[in-house]
Amino acid sequence: MHVIVVHNRYSSAQPSGENKVVDQEVGLLRAAGHRVEMFERRSDDIAAMSLPAKAAVPLLVPWNPSVRSELATRLRAERPDVVHVHNVFPLLSPAVLAACADAGVPVVATLHNYTQVCPPGTLQRDGRPCTECVGKAPLPAVRHGCYRNSRLATVPLALSLSANRRRWWSGVDRFFCISGAQRDVLARSGMPAGRLMVKHNFVPDPDDRRSGAGEHVLYLGRLAETKGVRLLMAAWDEIAAGGGVGVPLVIAGSGPLEEEVTAWAAGRDDVRYVGLYDPAQCRRAIARSVAVVAPSTWLEAFGLVVVEAMAAGVPVVAAGHGAFVELVEDGVTGLLHDPGGSASLASGLRRITAEPDRNREMGQAARRRYEQDFSPAVGLERLVDGYRTAIAARSGGGDGPPPAEDGSTGSRGSTRASGNGGNR
Repeated sequence: MHVIVVHNRYSSAQPSGENKVVDQEVGLLRAAGHRVEMFERRSDDIAAMSLPAKAAVPLLVPWNPSVRSELATRLRAERPDVVHVHNVFPLLSPAVLAACADAGVPVVATLHNYTQVCPPGTLQRDGRPCTECVGKAPLPAVRHGCYRNSRLATVPLALSLSANRRRWWSGVDRFFCISGAQRDVLARSGMPAGRLMVKHNFVPDPDDRRSGAGEHVLYLGRLAETKGVRLLMAAWDEIAAGGGVGVPLVIAGSGPLEEEVTAWAAGRDDVRYVGLYDPAQCRRAIARSVAVVAPSTWLEAFGLVVVEAMAAGVPVVAAGHGAFVELVEDGVTGLLHDPGGSASLASGLRRITAEPDRNREMGQAARRRYEQDFSPAVGLERLVDGYRTAIAARSGGGDGPPPAEDGSTGSRGSTRASGNGGNR
């Protein structure tokens, strides 16, 4: 199969789960014998632009005509079997969908967040759930400055959502939702439910797995309010006031709350802020954890760090909403706490560190769940099934089989059959 992957890479200064997922899927497909090429832009390139070019970037967010022309020309020349769209903000724009239509190439799109119905993609405002823009003109997002707390910065995203809503819905043959929770939200918002299929992100099998009791509780991710960082600090202060749990909290990552986290951790024996880890350091830190904590206050569409912990045989304490509810079986593979509740989070962290035998059993159950649902073999099968369904829909094979409850398309043919033979 010949696939062109379309992605605007996020800034390298911030950890990006989307960048990681794209790279892992490309590697997985290539290792299986498929021909995969990239059509991408990099947000890092904005810094090197001239001042006029930088000023023009917001104007290109809703529509970039040069991208349409460039991609359409390439698609006509190469004739891929399918185009897989990931992120198009800010340099690519939904013009990539018009290019695919111009060339008559089937399209699948992975929905990594909620930008189809919410300009900043978080379904949250001021730390609370918000659906004011869902199914209607996104004027509330502009009024509240929902993207980067700026009305001006929110305008291009709101314009793009308004102008391109129907283009997304009609121009994509299959949407990959990364959790059932995300699919349900998007279907209720009016997106075409028949083309929304669940394809969980996969995680490579790590070389580092937990072999002992663990050395620390780990938070690994962006240091932002929506990730529950302030909630975690409040819960850990409560734990410390009660005598602690016998292991330190390690916080790894960067983001807008970095200075606040640094100041909070300074001089403490029970907290270590270690900055931004590289991938190998992340894997080692996870494998040495008593538990990984994921206290997000927004409705996570997936939760990559949760599955990375599962792969290493480490249980998780996660917020009991969004995708975490389907990723973590409460009391079996980890613990769920009341979203936004510091006391509930503190209680969960005490429980998961207090009983080593129970902790070990949860870690083993988490590993089994990973092997069943999130391994590379499962990820490859569901990815290729989605491509086949999109190709069949575009070639007159109908809308394809409906998504099965396990996230596949219902077509369970061997992925090996699609090796290199699908090129046109």
